Amino acid sequence: MVNLRITSGEYKLLDGPMTSSIQQVGDGSIIKRFDKTPPPCKPTDVICPHFLELKWAYGCPFDCAWCYLKGTFRFRPEKTKPVIKDFEKVELHTRRFLSEVTTPEILNTGEIADSLMWEGSNEPFSKFIIPMFEEQNRHKVLFVTKSDNVRNLLEINPHNQVIISFSLNADEVAKRWENRAPSVIRRIDAAQKLSEVGYEVRVRIDPMVPIPSWERHYTDLIEQIFARFTPTRITLGSLRGLQSTINEATDNSWKEYLTEKSNWGKKVEFTIRYEMYATIISQLKQEFNYEEVALCKETVAMWAKLGMDYKKIKCNCVW
Repeated sequence: MVNLRITSGEYKLLDGPMTSSIQQVGDGSIIKRFDKTPPPCKPTDVICPHFLELKWAYGCPFDCAWCYLKGTFRFRPEKTKPVIKDFEKVELHTRRFLSEVTTPEILNTGEIADSLMWEGSNEPFSKFIIPMFEEQNRHKVLFVTKSDNVRNLLEINPHNQVIISFSLNADEVAKRWENRAPSVIRRIDAAQKLSEVGYEVRVRIDPMVPIPSWERHYTDLIEQIFARFTPTRITLGSLRGLQSTINEATDNSWKEYLTEKSNWGKKVEFTIRYEMYATIISQLKQEFNYEEVALCKETVAMWAKLGMDYKKIKCNCVW
């Protein structure tokens, strides 16, 4: 068997102290920590806790106009076309991690690929990876998706070590810019099915876009979600664009909303972002007594304006 070294590194936690955490397995091509966001220092710095990626594939079939993968994979001949890695290598690295790492971790399979984009194949990723995680009870695998193809997931038991996170948006936003993704209601229905059979189901409403009548569109989305199931966690994010993404985008219509700079690209103007977040957070609390809410790639200043403590963040990709 190949000797896969597990490398650790020193990381500063958002609440202050340094900690030693796994950095990668082997060459880092399969399992590696996402640590591109430095500890925040300025009000305009974005908050993003470091998490582990399980990089089983590249790309996404849904071609959303603002997809950051357009910039990330701009030098690849396949661009964002889905490419699957060697499952034998994925299994080797994953089993090494699961057998040796004792500190509980969540491994994100949807940072550089849609986690369910291979479900229609003869070897669906879900049926390949989930049984490995179910052999232990320490670590969990996170699926992040815009797909509604959950047939395989519904056949998998047990699924105690799995988190499924659906990326949702206001219907008008999805119709305009999430080009090949299933409709929002189909995604919500898929999430409901998984929730009903006992999966932990989280929701990302990201990127929120301040289109005309955005208040109605996004509050309607919340009503649609809670009419069908209650997510264990909701993470909110607003439209943003790294320069590499902006340069590679072929549909430029969404760029008009980006007027502010941060250390994670351009953003919607601060006051508008605040109004969008505050509206949804208030709706969740008042109508549904729901407070399991966090922000994605948001600034120190925004967390403070909303009266939220980023040092206690519980967002999509972490415990």
